[in-house]
Amino acid sequence: VHLVESGGGLVQAGGSLRLSCAASGSTVKINAMGWYRQAPGKQREGVSCISRSGGSTNYADSVKGRFTTSRDNAKNTVYLQMNSLTPKDTAIYYCAADESYQRMCVQWRVPLGSWGQGTQVTVSS
Repeated sequence: VHLVESGGGLVQAGGSLRLSCAASGSTVKINAMGWYRQAPGKQREGVSCISRSGGSTNYADSVKGRFTTSRDNAKNTVYLQMNSLTPKDTAIYYCAADESYQRMCVQWRVPLGSWGQGTQVTVSS
């Protein structure tokens, strides 16, 4: 599976951005997709996750109530709507996929499937 992110950029604190992740290739075994981020000098952390059907989602505590993930299976695309952004949200955001929703979205274990190249999100104060 090949994943390509888009939608990053520079935004002021309090603003919004929407990231997109388009999947191509053999997606039949993919049961979870989600977003990770890595800020300078920090470890990569899980941000949000969504099941194949879109019926189940999970979020990191730091983004609950501000970020929303959704998907359009007809387009093989997953989205991350980010509202009320703060400078702490500044990071490279990566899209990832895994065969197991339990592993990726419940246990928050590092996805064993594909990763995108990342898109930079910068929030200015």
